[in-house]
Amino acid sequence: MTQPSSVVTFGKFRNTFIGDRKFYTTVFVLVLPLVVQNAISNFVNLLDNIMIGQVGTSQMSGVAIANQLIFVFNLTVFGGLSGAGIFGAQFFGAGDNEGLRYTVRFKFWTIAVTLLVAIVVFLTYGDQLISLYLTGEGDAAERVAMLEHGRSYLRIMLWGLLPFTLSQVYGGTLRETGDTLVPMKASLSGVFTNLCLNYILIFGKLGFPALGVAGAAIATVISRFVELAIIVVYIHRNTRKFQFVEGLYKSIRIPKDLALNITKKGIPLLVNELFWSLAMTTLTQLYSTRGLNVVAAINITSTITNLFNMIVFSMGNAVAVMVGQALGANDIPRAKQTAWRLIFFNVCTCIVVGSVLAALSQVFPHMYNTTDDVRRLAARFIQTNAVYMAFIAVSHCTYFTIRSGGRTFITFLFDSAYSWIVVVPFTFVLIRFTALDILVLYPICQLTDVLKCIVGIIVVKSGNWAQNIVSDAACNECVEAKADAL
Repeated sequence: MTQPSSVVTFGKFRNTFIGDRKFYTTVFVLVLPLVVQNAISNFVNLLDNIMIGQVGTSQMSGVAIANQLIFVFNLTVFGGLSGAGIFGAQFFGAGDNEGLRYTVRFKFWTIAVTLLVAIVVFLTYGDQLISLYLTGEGDAAERVAMLEHGRSYLRIMLWGLLPFTLSQVYGGTLRETGDTLVPMKASLSGVFTNLCLNYILIFGKLGFPALGVAGAAIATVISRFVELAIIVVYIHRNTRKFQFVEGLYKSIRIPKDLALNITKKGIPLLVNELFWSLAMTTLTQLYSTRGLNVVAAINITSTITNLFNMIVFSMGNAVAVMVGQALGANDIPRAKQTAWRLIFFNVCTCIVVGSVLAALSQVFPHMYNTTDDVRRLAARFIQTNAVYMAFIAVSHCTYFTIRSGGRTFITFLFDSAYSWIVVVPFTFVLIRFTALDILVLYPICQLTDVLKCIVGIIVVKSGNWAQNIVSDAACNECVEAKADAL
């Protein structure tokens, strides 16, 4: 007997987008630690932001601007390590510890170069970069104060760049092996350290002087050393579990073919994260030309939205690990099926989370010691972000899906190229050549997320991204190792 078409359609839909209990158990094992980590981290960032906001609006805005510059550095590090991370996940999926060891060494080289360039840029051009965000209408004295606070914060934060990059190397490698619990514990220890020290150093508690912005920066630097120490100690006490550590520091050598393969895949990701983060900071700078109040409102909006976006960001890691390991095991059908199921799960979750964010949009801005105009702008911006959250969820998951198969040039086109070709020019034209109020202009500019979502679905549906990239690399590695032995 032929089944009704509706039953067949539902069966196909369920098989494509809905997994079994084992699937969701795996997802929760990977995602839950990251959700908890991101939730607490972003909640602490919210409290930090509120603490700085209690000191004054100029302090809050100065720190927010400096953090925009650090955001570019952080994303550049993420992009620089992503190429090696793709190989790391697939090497682990193939059971190749030697290959995983080489990818960690590659990461060390990457952060050394990135760190050197960043320090030179921040020390040489820090003031000029901060000043780019202070061109909007507002009080001249407040503008000078924002520059001074931003400069002070940035100079101290430079001391925290090294422990941050090393934490990304070790923590990222653990996640590639499927161990998200230890990085979570280390991160949580860091954020709680940051929270306590922020309260003590910003407001001058327990006999310490009230350092304000400088205190916030010092607290962050110390917390990053705490996070790094926990991860490093754990890894080196469990070398049987993490066999890639054995012999890791005996040499800095990486097989030439493997290094070239990682570089070939990684350069587009590095460039992508650099230019995408620059695009995001450029958008903030464009919005800031509508007034210094917009700068403060955008800062509040970003802090609150990031707290609710924890599901979106955490699911990206699940996509990278689950899809990457399936590809490493040469199970292409499972990789494709996993990708669609994770995308659908993320969208459903974000519809619920976005609804909660919209409902609370009027509450959060009143937690800040700022003007009513800033609160009004922030509430409307938060509502806009809540509406577009599901579209961003699709874009985020499709990005990590494409990236997991090593299609890094496509991810570059999809992410940063799209931002500079579509998003930034579209926003620039609206801000420069129209008199639209910022409350009308902001949601119109976010429409570009809908188009990006559609493009991502088309690329994932094509299936061209699904490929095993470590089989050839492993063969080349073996050949080179034998040559060295001879």
